[in-house]
Amino acid sequence: MRSEKDFEKREWVPKTDLGRKVKSGEITSLEQVYEKGVKILEPEIIDTLLPELHEEVLEVTSTQRMTAYGRKQQMRATVIVGDSKGFVGVGVGKAADSRDAISEAIKSAKRVIIHVQLGCSSWECNCGTPHTILRETKGQNSSTEITIKPAPRGVGIVANATAKKVLELAGVKDVWTFTKGRTRNILNMALATADALELINKLKRK
Repeated sequence: MRSEKDFEKREWVPKTDLGRKVKSGEITSLEQVYEKGVKILEPEIIDTLLPELHEEVLEVTSTQRMTAYGRKQQMRATVIVGDSKGFVGVGVGKAADSRDAISEAIKSAKRVIIHVQLGCSSWECNCGTPHTILRETKGQNSSTEITIKPAPRGVGIVANATAKKVLELAGVKDVWTFTKGRTRNILNMALATADALELINKLKRK
């Protein structure tokens, strides 16, 4: 009988054209994936292209919803994945138990991972090292809003605990942030921060 560890290490069989190209070595970086504009549907793609990815669980909570058979309780996990070198993703997963919810959240985060281009864009600095974001950006999720501004080297990440963790795993070292709304809501804060970082890429493409 196969153990759980054996099951987790089973060979990846790609189901998408992108997955097959990654596994065969035709695509060797996420930059190539972004250039093609193809949506990432398989988390194993990220496992292959970003082997140094780290994971951090922000929150695990219980949720309830009404069904035809009464209330159904599930666990909801919020997870960040990032390599601290410019790639980060925030995912949410639900399942009957905490472990499965975390696993689903990790997969979700990998499928929406973004590339955060870093630089030295603060007029007070000009050090030339990639330590902060390229421009001011704003993000929102539900009633939670965040504004992130470039900061000179040495300032650090001036942000609340949730936003700070997302920014750290993205590789950001110096920024100022301003928030409003339900800033204590961990899920909303994490998604709003990721939304702000993704907006930088959207503005660049215009």
